[in-house]
Amino acid sequence: MDLKDHIRSIPDFPKPGIVFYDISTLLRHADAWQVAMGRLASMVRAHRPDVLAGIESRGFLLAAPLALKLGCGFVMLRKPGKLPGPTVALDYALEYGTDRIEVQADAIEPGQRVMVVDDLLATGGTMAAGIALLRKLGADVPAAAALIELTFLRGRDKLDVPFDSLLAYDS
Repeated sequence: MDLKDHIRSIPDFPKPGIVFYDISTLLRHADAWQVAMGRLASMVRAHRPDVLAGIESRGFLLAAPLALKLGCGFVMLRKPGKLPGPTVALDYALEYGTDRIEVQADAIEPGQRVMVVDDLLATGGTMAAGIALLRKLGADVPAAAALIELTFLRGRDKLDVPFDSLLAYDS
């Protein structure tokens, strides 16, 4: 099955010149969703994670069911102020400005193998920040994964761990 047949391209969203790759069309197609999760599970399983960390918000849609499928734990990497209890945060640079990502302070035990999962890798800043944040908690981050990679933006160059994706778009 060609999973790209189930991903809708929306030009000029969220602003002119951007092509948005909409995974909602994949999620609502049961067979395509099953195939995508099976292929992601095969990729991720090879890295033997204890926990999957999903990046807000579409990363949750992939990481949570994938963790269940693999028998792993799941933690959320979120925007500021969204998690209860004590959190650990990391500020990181974007192309134009900065952002912040948080995780609950007790989410990871030192030495746990934690993979970062998101729906899409673009410029790599958020995924690199997620990796750095997890390391602040003592995690061993063996790899990262996404459903889609926008290869022309070279986001994987910002990552210091192996990276896998199911689908790649060159423009």
